[in-house]
Amino acid sequence: MSKKKVLITGGAGFLGINLVRHLLERGYDVTSLDLLDFDYPERSRIREVRGDIRDAAVVDAAVKGHDFVVHTAAALPLYTAEEIYTTDVIGTRLVMSAARRHGVERAVHISSTAVYGIPDHHPLCEDDRLDGVGPYGQAKIQAEVVCLEERGRGLVVPIIRPKSFIGPERLGVFALLYDWALDGKGFPMIGDGKNRYQLLDVADLCEAITLCMTKEASIANDTFNIGAKDFTTMGEDYQAVLDAVGKGKKIVPFPAAPAVLGLRALEAMGVSPLYKWVYETASKDSFVSIEKAERVLGFTPRYSNKDALVRNLEWYRAHRSEFESRSGVTHRVPWKQGAIGLLKVFF
Repeated sequence: MSKKKVLITGGAGFLGINLVRHLLERGYDVTSLDLLDFDYPERSRIREVRGDIRDAAVVDAAVKGHDFVVHTAAALPLYTAEEIYTTDVIGTRLVMSAARRHGVERAVHISSTAVYGIPDHHPLCEDDRLDGVGPYGQAKIQAEVVCLEERGRGLVVPIIRPKSFIGPERLGVFALLYDWALDGKGFPMIGDGKNRYQLLDVADLCEAITLCMTKEASIANDTFNIGAKDFTTMGEDYQAVLDAVGKGKKIVPFPAAPAVLGLRALEAMGVSPLYKWVYETASKDSFVSIEKAERVLGFTPRYSNKDALVRNLEWYRAHRSEFESRSGVTHRVPWKQGAIGLLKVFF
């Protein structure tokens, strides 16, 4: 029997490369569609298409001939509002429309728990009110509407809402924590650190995606929260990183209100890597119910928050030297620390 063919949009990104490896191990034929070069050792084992998901002709040609599409490509919150809308909404429409026209078996859409906005209760469930904060949260809601429209036209579109996911190749804002820890510094935390903030290991997300590809269509054609099952407080979970480094440093809590005011000012001046969604929610509870995914998909997460954070730390420790002169706004590189980096001397 011939291998099933999977197109991953955003295949050169953090989730993309982890999913490429996951699917190759399971015998799939994989194609990456991405603006960026697929510069990983697995390059010779996949088909690579360079292009923009906002280009209808590129998307149509890339989707044709595939059994599955996994749509991970997105413009993150640090991009402009126009880039976020055109990529996350219009790009999703082009991908899903092409998937339906070409008879793709399933198109798995990677959404975000950002669709819930700043919640007034926990845990959040799939049928809770959606209220996106800022251009990114709003665009993620609109992208889900596109997916529901294509479901109505007959396409099987599982929608996954993952918590912030981490693991090998994930840098972005987490590189701040790892850099400070490896340099023998304590780490500042917005608020008292007693809030519960659920994360997700990328390996568990890849497994959830695979379940959405393989479970019976009538079961998978739905919307699922995905996150870690085992998590404690934010302070305890992040302290696990400092403990793993072993230099005796501690998480240092700061009162949330003045910390947020300061970060707002730094962001307005363009000297902070942290955007509103990060610092406005960092001191609050943030966790979703994964009961539906457990019950319907048979999803069983392997990694706790602490496991995921330390697993990513060890990857970064081994590859840190590769990023000494690299930074940017994607999850594949450390974000520029800006004025935040100047605070390191006090820790």
